[in-house]
Amino acid sequence: MSEREKTYVEDVNRSIYDIRNEEKDVYRIKKGLTPDIVAEISEKKRDPAWMANFRLQSLQIYNEMEVPDWGPSIEGLNMEDIVTYVKPNTHMSAKWSEVPEDIKDTFEKLGIPQAERKSLAGVGAQYDSELVYHNVREEVAAQGVVYTDMESALNGEYADMVRKHFMKLVTPRDHKFAALHGAVWSGGSFVYVPPGVSVTIPLQSYFRLNAPGAGQFEHTLIIVDEGAYLHFIEGCSAPKYNVANLHAGCVELFVGKNAKLRYSTIENWSKNMYNLNTKRALVEEGGTIEWVSGSFGSHVSYLYPMSVLNGKGARAEFTGITFAGAGQNLDTGTKVVHNAPETTSYINTKSISKDGGISTFRSSVVVKNSAAKSKSAVSCQSLMLDDKSRSDTIPAMDIRTQDADIGHEAKIGRISDEAVFYLMSRGISEEDARAMIVSGFADNVSKELPLEYAVEMNNLIRLEMKGSIG
Repeated sequence: MSEREKTYVEDVNRSIYDIRNEEKDVYRIKKGLTPDIVAEISEKKRDPAWMANFRLQSLQIYNEMEVPDWGPSIEGLNMEDIVTYVKPNTHMSAKWSEVPEDIKDTFEKLGIPQAERKSLAGVGAQYDSELVYHNVREEVAAQGVVYTDMESALNGEYADMVRKHFMKLVTPRDHKFAALHGAVWSGGSFVYVPPGVSVTIPLQSYFRLNAPGAGQFEHTLIIVDEGAYLHFIEGCSAPKYNVANLHAGCVELFVGKNAKLRYSTIENWSKNMYNLNTKRALVEEGGTIEWVSGSFGSHVSYLYPMSVLNGKGARAEFTGITFAGAGQNLDTGTKVVHNAPETTSYINTKSISKDGGISTFRSSVVVKNSAAKSKSAVSCQSLMLDDKSRSDTIPAMDIRTQDADIGHEAKIGRISDEAVFYLMSRGISEEDARAMIVSGFADNVSKELPLEYAVEMNNLIRLEMKGSIG
């Protein structure tokens, strides 16, 4: 295969994510981060007084805190060059027909309306800093399920519920970019599932960043009440530009007594994106949080979904895959805190690195002395596809009780030349053989993903393998 053919294949395959629209935003705030800019965002959002104050306090905390010095470098990210709020030239609608054609065309190509028609209970679509579409099926709404944009929730009948929960799990003092989020957040989804209600088909939010040099700071707040069930799917993508873009969203999940929430994500940001996202779940007695996470895009990622098991018998499961290619440094993992007895956590991750990509897995398991008879098992496997790439595993365990069952295993390896040779002897090309092995390595993760995302993940793996021989 010639060099041109390699490039041509990759460009064509990647094009679904690299579609970019002419910028027709109705309003774009000036670059940088000052009290005046934050106050202007607050005014544009029509914030209640408490939120306006919260933003300014968060900015003050941001200015007091240092950039993390323990992970990948983010020297290429300069907040003076980032636009923190871009309003698209539209309003939010519950009718797909009312979304502007260029924005609608982007989401059509990404398969959002098609997925909604086929298999989703509700969809929210965010474009730059605002949701442009939000809809929930009548039969789901009839169960009392609330699924709306954060701004509507903040100013509507659920305002008290939002105020009680907003940035209480992830506080602005957690780290510098949580404080940044508190100052400039915009968009995102609010979900409330009443006691005993089981939402049998998933809800989905999709976040699309179109503007170059901009940041996206959506806030997702989900409350699953006692005995209820929800599967929530999050998708993210952006076209590639030659300037830095920033994603610093925040996800707060409250899982009630004997409730269950599955939160699935495929993050496919372009490779000029700094992905500094924060996700956390609080799980009450007998409740379960299941995280399914795929990290494929971005130049640099810091991403560690955290589960706080607060009630007896609470459970957390984390299944994740990371794929780091050329120019990518993906620092990902998960944290679990066992605060109560008989709590259980299971962590299973796979990471793949190629073409000099760096993949780092960090896990933190904390078992308090109040968490007797708790169990935790951590399994992480890394696959390096060449001798230029790097993979590290950094587990941390803090066990404060003798009465706990804790296990950890890690494996790091390379593709077996014998396996490639065997497949080639059966008439399979070397490129396809390597892609098959990588897909097989990732198989147990893709099985956990919703169908269209599993297909997307396998397509991304195949895309990344294109042109990787020689």
